[in-house]
Amino acid sequence: MLSNKPIFCTTFHSSSSNYIPSPSFTPPSPASLLYCCLLLSSVLDLLAAPAQLPSSVTPPYCRAHHQQHTTNWIQGQHWRFKEHNLEDRNLFGMAAKSLFVALCVLLEAAAFGPVPRITWEHKEIHLTHLKVEGVLNYTSLLLSEDENILYVGAREVIFAVKSINITEKIHEAYWKVSDEKSDACGKKGKSRQTECFNFIRVLQPLGDNVLYVCGTHAFQPTCDHLDLNTFQFLGKNEDGKGRCPFDPAHSYTSVMVDGELYSATSNNFLGSEPIIFRHSQQSQLRTEYAVPWLNEPNFVYADVIRAPQSNPEGDDDKVYFFFTEVSVEFDFLSKLLIPRIARVCKGDQGGLRTLQKKWTSFLKAKLICYSPENNFIFNVINDVFILKSPDLKEPVIYGVFTSNLNNVGISAVCAYNVSAVEAVFATGKYMQSATVEQSHTKWVRFNGEIPKPRPGACINNEARSLNYTSSLNLPDKTLRFVKDHPLIEDSVDPIGNKPRLMIQNVAFTQIVVDQVTALDGITYDIMFLSTDKGKLLKAVNQQSEMRIIEEIVLFPDMEPVQNLLLSTKQRKRYIYAGSSVGVVQTPVAFCEKFTSCIECALTRDPYCAWNKVESSCVNIFQDRNDDRLLIQALNGDTSQCQASSPIPFPPPATSSLSSVGPGFNPLLSSMLPEVIPNAETDSLLLLPPFLSDQGHFVHALGTFHLFCHATGPSDVHFVWEKDGVVMKSCAKDELYTMADGKVHIFSWVRDIATSDAEYQCIVKSKASEKSSKVFIRVSDAVNQGWSNELTRWKSAVSEHNTMMNGWKKTWESCKQKDAK
Repeated sequence: MLSNKPIFCTTFHSSSSNYIPSPSFTPPSPASLLYCCLLLSSVLDLLAAPAQLPSSVTPPYCRAHHQQHTTNWIQGQHWRFKEHNLEDRNLFGMAAKSLFVALCVLLEAAAFGPVPRITWEHKEIHLTHLKVEGVLNYTSLLLSEDENILYVGAREVIFAVKSINITEKIHEAYWKVSDEKSDACGKKGKSRQTECFNFIRVLQPLGDNVLYVCGTHAFQPTCDHLDLNTFQFLGKNEDGKGRCPFDPAHSYTSVMVDGELYSATSNNFLGSEPIIFRHSQQSQLRTEYAVPWLNEPNFVYADVIRAPQSNPEGDDDKVYFFFTEVSVEFDFLSKLLIPRIARVCKGDQGGLRTLQKKWTSFLKAKLICYSPENNFIFNVINDVFILKSPDLKEPVIYGVFTSNLNNVGISAVCAYNVSAVEAVFATGKYMQSATVEQSHTKWVRFNGEIPKPRPGACINNEARSLNYTSSLNLPDKTLRFVKDHPLIEDSVDPIGNKPRLMIQNVAFTQIVVDQVTALDGITYDIMFLSTDKGKLLKAVNQQSEMRIIEEIVLFPDMEPVQNLLLSTKQRKRYIYAGSSVGVVQTPVAFCEKFTSCIECALTRDPYCAWNKVESSCVNIFQDRNDDRLLIQALNGDTSQCQASSPIPFPPPATSSLSSVGPGFNPLLSSMLPEVIPNAETDSLLLLPPFLSDQGHFVHALGTFHLFCHATGPSDVHFVWEKDGVVMKSCAKDELYTMADGKVHIFSWVRDIATSDAEYQCIVKSKASEKSSKVFIRVSDAVNQGWSNELTRWKSAVSEHNTMMNGWKKTWESCKQKDAK
């Protein structure tokens, strides 16, 4: 039933900060596999009656059925599960098939995700913290690179701190709610202990010496100007509706463009009126309050993309908004969430009669983040970063996604070319609402004549050629059309038509992306991804493989990261992570932690290189006076280190390495090779620690790791056996060529402890072979753990049974209504 992918294969990994080799896949948890088996058994019992289902349910059917639903979703076809609009006419059977889809996805998802090469625990590295007693919610961050200042908006206070050391405060300005407003907030049913405060939500530059600041102000959003010279508020106290949410829990985003604030948030106390708004001295514009425009959106990001000055279309600058909302184009039993990208034109002035003081250029489309290999859709967008660099032909949009469709705990990163986005808005088909059987409204493709100028387009050369120089003099026909047709049917597809990265059991919250030109002359996009567990992952695409080269524990109490900023100054690059409890500052790399050329090179971190003169691992942005003195090995070839390092490699036979595999009870490491070489066999040497040194008992439910390494001739290779059977798909090797022509080979396996077993690694060459063995015994504690897991998943299956019975009753009710 499992995929033929090597789903149990991964790299040697530890919670310590020791170096680990290149990653492959994370394994499925035993509980997940047990859950699949129990769920399949339960579903087979429930589905014995429906005639539409095949008598034999097999994985190919599951995958084919899921593929069809995925294709429908991407191509804009419609799932019609509602009464009087059924394609299958069997609601119970269709729901059952959907449950099989979830099962297939769960099994496929087991193969997702590289693991970090190295993990830095919070106590192992120096991180800089900003945390002030009595202050919470440090979630609004603004970086002034020129002034080397980081502005932090928290609950009822704004801090100005030095960007190279955020513990050094320069200024602070408190903006508290009066007791009178706090009391009024409490009388409206809000908590005076947690909600009736002034949470800073908008922190944007307005000129050189002023910040535009908005706060929730006890559910009465207010905006003011902060003078940076005196660091005092000017007391303007503007109404913040449309610019700042009432409720600190509601979503929001904003961007300042040429002195005009573009914001997306909720526009009323209840949070039921979403709005995309522009605050300007000349013209204030907003979205239409209608479901086709915005339908329960969760806003995450906004930014401007400038039109090239020499663009032949004479196009305008555009502001893009990213959010997840409830779909209007798909019918489903429950609300189906869709990731969206919307855009408005900077030069939009609204309409003269139709769409007066409303956007005339608002259009939206769905963002696709989809894995064709695993038939999995990521339908919730959590954050976006737009990479704008002179070295790029065009900006690249990076988005982090999760999914609420099957709840399998997978996150993904997808990247999009801006040209692909613009093509969708410039040439995509519009959708329109249609009434079905006088009661149900659905959205279908509009196939009629499209007015000119194109509805929703910016004022460009085409519009000017028709004598339309402003949105104020656009024809009513064009404006009425865009008012009723804001949704584009075409979707924005990711670069390569697949995610850049997928990883299981991690929920990404924020993303920033840096560009680094390494010593090999290649420019790498380095992604920094924060999680809901207070961690930061660093990922880079090397040799067509996405690698997570580092994991940092930013918040030891697993506080979710809610904001992420990147400082890209040439010599000092930092990441700033905001959370409810404080801000953490971390360098982009910890190169100095690696004390040998081999360790430094094998980090495969574009930021790090070995300085041959100083014999130290350095950040290339701080030490790049002469590239000839630096060594990088982003391809894994460390041969340069052998020629430059006075330290012998491999280590002498008297070296001792400790076991770091999780769940082991290590013995003392061997101090001598298992086989003493002689004149005939000295070309092949198995090095300690041997398998017998790496542990005899597994004390916890889950996975364990074993590794072997050796030196020998160029044809040397490892074979792993489990109880005498070759483990073909569960082993991974890395090979390093040494100065004398020999190679050093490192091999490892990861497996799940289910029963007692004997493992053997065998290193072979044409001349000879060596081996090492260990017997792994599963303790009673593990068996008890399996029993506990079984009990928990039986409970989960019982819940699914209840859900299926509910669907069955719904279907029976439908049949009774049809009979009448």
